[in-house]
Amino acid sequence: MIHTVIIDDEAHNISNLSGLIRRHCPEIKIVATATSAVEGIKIINSTKPDLVFLDIQMPDKNGFDMLKSLGSNHFEIIFVTAFDHYAIQAIKFAAIDYLLKPIDIEELKAAVQKVSDKANQKKQNPQLENLLQLLENSKAKTEHRIALPSVREIRFVKTDDIIRCESSNSYTSFYLVNKEKLMISRPILEYEEILSGYDFIRCHQSHLVNKKFIISWLKSDGDYLLLEDKTQIPVSRQRKEYVKERLNS
Repeated sequence: MIHTVIIDDEAHNISNLSGLIRRHCPEIKIVATATSAVEGIKIINSTKPDLVFLDIQMPDKNGFDMLKSLGSNHFEIIFVTAFDHYAIQAIKFAAIDYLLKPIDIEELKAAVQKVSDKANQKKQNPQLENLLQLLENSKAKTEHRIALPSVREIRFVKTDDIIRCESSNSYTSFYLVNKEKLMISRPILEYEEILSGYDFIRCHQSHLVNKKFIISWLKSDGDYLLLEDKTQIPVSRQRKEYVKERLNS
């Protein structure tokens, strides 16, 4: 069983989530609930859960402040939120699951399944550490790292070290400044969203390029972006105007 705590400042949200868990997630055992961050810290320290469902927006401390107060975190976490675009971006960077209110049953089951798959890991959660670092450095985008999960590990890579991304069906390959290539089993569309605002340009259906590594726009035999590593990345006809605007901004 996965011992679980639910923390949300609204009691009806706790009741709703508890009901969904009881009906659809038999591997979950709810050991405690809390309606504030202060109370949540106490029950986490006393029950030492495997998993915490945590509301982001709470009146005394938000969910991120609560995590900072806890220090080291040895549990998995699923955030629950109704809004806050930046928070969702940060959560995606750290490869941590979140659920949007109202909660979708299939998304709940999928998030719980991911936790169940990692249930034997009893070490400190590096994803939470990465998330808190991202939030701490929210004004210094060049210091941000993106979490790239594979079967064996989660690699944390600085956004400034990513030259480009290339898709192949539901996989995305990351090409780094150290000439390393990382293949991740997630579609490029997801990373386009995550890297928006960090000067990455989607110039083609299959390509996402870091603007800082673009040397020139080649016009011979079609349109291509020449990068510092000498690769030539095609610019699709549909995206030409968009790419021009991004390069001039």
